Amino acid sequence: MNDLTNNFGTLYFPVKAFVLYHKQSNGYSHDRQQPYVESYDMDSNGSPVNAHPLSNKESEALAKALTTKSKKESSFLTPSGLIPKNVLYVNTGKNPCVIWHTPPQVTGLLFDENLTIPNGKAPVPALVWKADRNNLQVFAIKGRAVGTETPLYYAPFFNLNQQGRVCMGNVQVKIPKDCGLEHFISLWQTYFFNSYFTHLLGEFAPVAGNIVQLWQGLIGSPDKFPSKLLIPNKHTLKNLLP
Repeated sequence: MNDLTNNFGTLYFPVKAFVLYHKQSNGYSHDRQQPYVESYDMDSNGSPVNAHPLSNKESEALAKALTTKSKKESSFLTPSGLIPKNVLYVNTGKNPCVIWHTPPQVTGLLFDENLTIPNGKAPVPALVWKADRNNLQVFAIKGRAVGTETPLYYAPFFNLNQQGRVCMGNVQVKIPKDCGLEHFISLWQTYFFNSYFTHLLGEFAPVAGNIVQLWQGLIGSPDKFPSKLLIPNKHTLKNLLP
């Protein structure tokens, strides 16, 4: 038997329970504005005991907890200063997400040994990223200029489907509820480039030619990524907007 305790994450135990009471309505709305709050301690089995009126100390602790939660949620995707120039779109509403781009660059890549591609640094094209708290899409673009009419190309990597959605495999994506904009972008790029590329999804080929031979030749290469091998996906950047 293996001890799996550390795989469960942080464990929380109940210590307090609060019950809100209202007077029975007699037809006057002001009666419902006079609530009574009863506090319960929790025993070792998680059962409520020691019922008593909510004390000032307990009230202050509850207010602090609610305020902290509210601040964390409201700070999600908030920039530390001016919005970074590479950020194209930010939605902090009901379905928060970010769209950003990165220029052509040389970066470290990791490959499953079954692909027979060595790990190392290689040139990658300019990329457009779209992410929410749980999902990531990646696309390639040609050049550095980015606008709503910029044509999108399939990102030339393994682990992506035709919609640009990244299969993260066994990578545990953990985006904090109070994650700021810059940290959010940095986390997703780290998850992507620090995870192993393992396989193509179905019969979908994201580049013209043999993708294995492509990356075998690019690892350690001083050349730029051969953009002529990128395949257009018939969409433009504006199609990524909600």
